[in-house]
Amino acid sequence: MDEARIKRLRWRTRRGTRELDALFGGWLDTSFAAADEPTRHAFEELLEVQDPDLWGWVMGHARPDRPDWQAIIDDIRARHRL
Repeated sequence: MDEARIKRLRWRTRRGTRELDALFGGWLDTSFAAADEPTRHAFEELLEVQDPDLWGWVMGHARPDRPDWQAIIDDIRARHRL
């Protein structure tokens, strides 16, 4: 695993709230290394989304248009029983 990539992603998972930090940082810690490259790339793109949208998705109030993002959100929700 490319350490520079992980460090960059670690910085990018720092969001506006501790809850989002924990959810996305947790996925980085537990799932990123085992994910295939398209999923890793989708996660990197997902981190470009604004916090209110991410929060709505992880809370189940809305869904992203992209199925690859929804798969990551579903995994985050399942791991944290949201």
